[in-house]
This record gives sequence, C-alpha cells and structure tokens, in this order.
Amino acid sequence: MRQDEIWDDEAARRYDTPGSGMFAPEVLDPTVDRLAALAGDGAALEFAVGTGRVAVPLTERGVRVSGIELSVPMVARLRTKADAATIPVVVGDMAGATVPGEFSLVYLVYNTIANLLDQAEQVACFRNAARHLGPGGRFVIELWVPELRKLPPGQAATVWHTEPGYIGLDTYDVLRQRVVSHHFRFGDGREARVFRTPHRYIWPSELDLMGELAGFTLESRHADFAGAEFTEESRSHVSVYRLA
Repeated sequence: MRQDEIWDDEAARRYDTPGSGMFAPEVLDPTVDRLAALAGDGAALEFAVGTGRVAVPLTERGVRVSGIELSVPMVARLRTKADAATIPVVVGDMAGATVPGEFSLVYLVYNTIANLLDQAEQVACFRNAARHLGPGGRFVIELWVPELRKLPPGQAATVWHTEPGYIGLDTYDVLRQRVVSHHFRFGDGREARVFRTPHRYIWPSELDLMGELAGFTLESRHADFAGAEFTEESRSHVSVYRLA
C-alpha cells in the first residue's frame, strides 16, 4: 500500500493518544525543548507534520513552524488544533515538496524518514531539507536502530513491545532493507485489530553518507532528545546534521 493509503481517515482518528505513548510528557517535552533550542530565532519546517504532535507545542513555544504532509486526513486533524495561518502546511511528499521561505531548522521525528521505501527517496529527502535551509541550518532526524542482532538464523521477526492489550512486532526483509511494523490491539475477546506500516531501515553510518551527499556534516548524535549518550545498545538515535 502507498503511504497516503495507509494514513487514511481511520488512521488519523486513532493517531493521537493524549498523555500517553509518543504524546506522553516525558517523550514530547524533551523533543520540543531540544527543537526549540535548535531553531533559535529562526523558523522551523517539519517533514511529515502529521496531526501536529510536535508542531503545535513548538509553535506555542514561539517558534514559527511550517509543515509538509502527504496525508490529507492527518492535516485535517491538525486543522482542529491550529489554523493555516498558525501552522501552514503543504500537502505533498517530503522528498520533493517545497515550502516558501528559508528555515534555520528542518526536522523529521519518530522514524518517519523510514516511510520512504527506497534509498534514492531517502537521499532526496536530505537534499530537500538542504533546499529549505539557510547557511548553517540544521536537519534533525529521530530514527530507530535496526534490531538485526535479535534475529537468529531462520527467524524473520522481532517483538519490540508488549503491554496489556498490545503487541508490536517487526518482520524483516534483510535483502531489501525493508521492515513491516505490525501493531496488534486486542481486548478480552478472541479477535484483534492489526495496523501495518512498511519502512526501509537505515543504519546510522548510511544516514551519515546520505547527509554528506546533500552537503551536511554530522554535528551530534544522542540516544534521545534528552541528550543521553548514544551507544551500541541504543535502540534509537537523534542525529543533528548541519549544512555547510
């Protein structure tokens, strides 16, 4: 399925989980704090702005935020929180769509660059970020680290999260660097709902090369937005690239 088919009306309605998950204060507050500091007095552009999980509180911090978003239903949800004058959004693909103006910060959070399903599109995303930035501008990417070390020979899936009523697992195609995330939600009955999203996973070193091709250098890498050290055991990273 195409990304615009996956992120339909139903997915947009279920996306927001106020106060929990990726909307939990301990997740969202450090994200907004770090991005606000990086934006400084300049404007910020969010690729895959979605329903405004980050853009809305970042705007409330005084940062001028614009967005690019492929899903019309996700933008419609954003419009219940902020109008077009507050957070202007261009509907389109973050690998090629453009927004008027010059920005000091472009950012991509919560693994969204992996929604681009081939390497060429991901490189184009870096180049599109560079196109929108002024000299010395920054491109921030939050991305998970592929968990291939958890795959024994002959096994193609890893369970990455379980909690009452929910199981999350990933199935890997290591030949094409593809992974499909499966989100199973269930109650007391025998049936469950599943939501699936395809991704192309990227190693940190490969991501750095993509940045170099677009004129960026890696400025910093941490395990999260709070600034924890990135180590070989880190499950994700926040990488800050700076344009020459």
